[in-house]
Amino acid sequence: MNETRHPSAVVFGAGSVGRGFLGQLLSESGYEVVFVDVDEVLVRALAARGAYTLRLAGVVRVEELVVGPVRAVGGRDAAGVARELAQARLVATAVGARALSAIGTSIAAGLDQRWKLDERDALNIIICENLPDAPERLGAHIRAALSEEFRSHLSSRLGLVPAVIARMSPVPTAAQRAGDPTLVVAEPYKVLPADRDGFVGAIPEIVGLRAVAPFGAYTARKLYIHNAAHAVLVYLGYRRGHIYGYEALDDPWIRARLDEGLEAVSRSLTAAYDFEPVGLLEHIDYLLIRLANRALADPCTRLARDPLRKLAPDDRLVGAARLVEAHGISPRGLAWGIAAALTYDHPDDGHAVALQKQIRKAGVVRVLNDVCRIQAEEALGELVLASYAELKR
Repeated sequence: MNETRHPSAVVFGAGSVGRGFLGQLLSESGYEVVFVDVDEVLVRALAARGAYTLRLAGVVRVEELVVGPVRAVGGRDAAGVARELAQARLVATAVGARALSAIGTSIAAGLDQRWKLDERDALNIIICENLPDAPERLGAHIRAALSEEFRSHLSSRLGLVPAVIARMSPVPTAAQRAGDPTLVVAEPYKVLPADRDGFVGAIPEIVGLRAVAPFGAYTARKLYIHNAAHAVLVYLGYRRGHIYGYEALDDPWIRARLDEGLEAVSRSLTAAYDFEPVGLLEHIDYLLIRLANRALADPCTRLARDPLRKLAPDDRLVGAARLVEAHGISPRGLAWGIAAALTYDHPDDGHAVALQKQIRKAGVVRVLNDVCRIQAEEALGELVLASYAELKR
């Protein structure tokens, strides 16, 4: 198997989650981290240095760590990726929903090699994609590309383990990347909840890992509190001319609507999942402290990207509003977030451009129905359209 001193962990995606979070946890847990990425400049830099710089930007202090040992393989090097995966003790993904099909093919090739060497060898893949059906999506891509003789192994020898990613990590600026292409900036938050029932065999010992069940409660909390808060904050913040998320948080007009939305979600999650009310409120209070972190300098435009996905019926805004409605609570604060997302028009975001093109062509009422599955005549539709009209004014 692996000839290095450390067992290896393959991480698909060397971006803000891969380097900014997973690399640190896995390195501190005794793994040699092998990144797979299509950014050739970054791959060469990681391979040459054998480590990378992680700047932890906290509310109180900023510190820099050197994370290693690491290696890197180009995502287009199919043979190299398969070889690494065949030897790995653990695998993690942080590539985004749109790249799951590509890495599914690579993972299948590695599994073919792995199980030809030892067909009893089990492997866990920690899926850090913040998608409710990520294991099913990735599993389908792997199954389609895997040789037929090993497909029966998928249920017993492959763990597809969803995880919740809540560490905030902005994309490095051009100046930062020019100075050190391996540099990544992140907050110090260091908790990785993962689905205990998704693992096969022993649960690996990883710094920060919390194997929890039932996992649905934690995904709902992340999506409808953390992600929804970000969405309300930055879509309204962009509309009101703020550059950074912390600036939007300081805007009393936005903060009132954010607090109203979070209070409604908190009450609904407590009812739906039996969260302890005080603990959930403390979780929200800590999140707001993290959102106020000026050292991260996270721009609204990064956090707002891809509004079409974030306006989907089961995603952070509409999904949260539906949960709130189901418990007899007004979704007014969340309706402001939905309305602001519908106005998002940053010219460098292709999905925002596509959204505005749809609205110009078919009208906001049609898009509200087609994209969000919200009808204009229902209570949520009326709230969203009223907010939308005010924002457009």
